[in-house]
Amino acid sequence: MSLAAEDRLALADLVHRYASYVDARDLDRAVALFTEDAVLVSPEPPRTLEPDVERRGRAGVRQALEGVLRAVRTVNQVVGEVYDAGSTPDVAHGAITGVAHHLMEREGAQVDLSWSLRYADDYRRTPEGWRFARRALTIDVVEMRPVQKVRP
Repeated sequence: MSLAAEDRLALADLVHRYASYVDARDLDRAVALFTEDAVLVSPEPPRTLEPDVERRGRAGVRQALEGVLRAVRTVNQVVGEVYDAGSTPDVAHGAITGVAHHLMEREGAQVDLSWSLRYADDYRRTPEGWRFARRALTIDVVEMRPVQKVRP
């Protein structure tokens, strides 16, 4: 079974809205993109880059996302998206690649802590539209470099 074009567009919109809401620090809207019973699995760098910390429900998702508030600014870029149909018309899967820039103050200097990352997503169609049912983050590369200026 393949995904209809309108479902692919809706899933792409979901993925891009997530990045946009996180960058805007609008955690309420970002969390609302997840199902009530969602699971978010993420690593705890630098200890590990593999997804091994599981958070459940929207409260757990919010707890995980609050970590981005430590950065002065974030810039999340979606680089690649592959969507596949699931076992029913209301389930789909995605493989998303991207780069997450975390602009921070470290030892009096501004730095960009960037992650080249991958999401393994499971989506569920709800009355509100497509939502993340499960999202697992893997970090492939971590870089830190100085930056000249960051917009507050």
